[in-house]
Amino acid sequence: MTGIGRRLVRWYEGNARDLPWRKNPTPYRVWVSEVMLQQTAVSTVIPYFERWVKRWPGVPSLARATEQEALAAWEGMGYYRRASNLLRAARQVVRRHGGRVPSSRKELLALPGIGPYIASAIRSLAFGEDEVALDANVIRVFMRLLALDGTGTDSSVRTRVGERAAAGLPPGKSARYNQALMDFGSLICRPRRPRCGECFLTKHCKAFRRGMQYDIPRPSHKPSRKIRTAVAVFLRDDEVYIQQRSSAGLFARMWEFPGGKVRDGETPAQTLRRECREELGVNCRPSRKLAELTHYTTVFQVRLHAFVCIPPEGLPTDRTHRWVSLAELDRYPMPSANRQVVEKLHEPAS
Repeated sequence: MTGIGRRLVRWYEGNARDLPWRKNPTPYRVWVSEVMLQQTAVSTVIPYFERWVKRWPGVPSLARATEQEALAAWEGMGYYRRASNLLRAARQVVRRHGGRVPSSRKELLALPGIGPYIASAIRSLAFGEDEVALDANVIRVFMRLLALDGTGTDSSVRTRVGERAAAGLPPGKSARYNQALMDFGSLICRPRRPRCGECFLTKHCKAFRRGMQYDIPRPSHKPSRKIRTAVAVFLRDDEVYIQQRSSAGLFARMWEFPGGKVRDGETPAQTLRRECREELGVNCRPSRKLAELTHYTTVFQVRLHAFVCIPPEGLPTDRTHRWVSLAELDRYPMPSANRQVVEKLHEPAS
């Protein structure tokens, strides 16, 4: 396995992707990039990363940010708890470690949002520790090399992959080895269409020899559940009414238009009337449909119906419910479906 590791490192030295976090791999920059790269494509992450580290170049500056600022800077990448955890962890690093990202695995794992993979990535890429960071690319590469049956989330598979990947690590070259595996899995040993004709490891690859490279790993995705939701867009002059979600659950602490899930037997308009009575204590009168769009989350396929509604008397205004001018809406972090509704508000009337 060490021979495979050395070949991967040599390949990486001539084929490495030009990524901004690799140019100055400080513990903070590695940490931010790895958090952003969870569930998000590299091409999407690059501009977010560059804006983030320009605004908050280190742990102390990030720790001084507000949650609303962090969520707004994250808007569009989804999985917003990552931003909240990153901010909480930065504040914890300032309190407990003087603003310096710790190198100890135990101390890293004690930080919000850091699991075994990110801890290994920081220790390897920023601190030069000899350990393997098991991401989806690494798991897929070794599952094919070893022709392992199962999904990439199976604990027995991950254990065996971890052992073999560690055996292939050339001592002292942990950062290049891990990055080589990441790039090799992204560019050559790809998820759906592996480029076996360009691969220099085919003679070592049991899946290739058995013609199984397209079947490994087995897919683990479950089909999305389909739901319908309806939201009320209350307008007065150049202002719109929004509310803040709770600190728990999906899209925690983000802002949205009032509304909720359409129940069986309800129309979207009926849903709005019920939700506004239950949640806001007011009667809602939808006047026209503003938008109907489909939005995807990890678990759901959401069909969202947005209605312009006549503002009733008695709408609550407090810390989590407020009127905001259309020009100021960009300052409020929102789930992407709600942001699409905002864009409809800015479109000229036809």
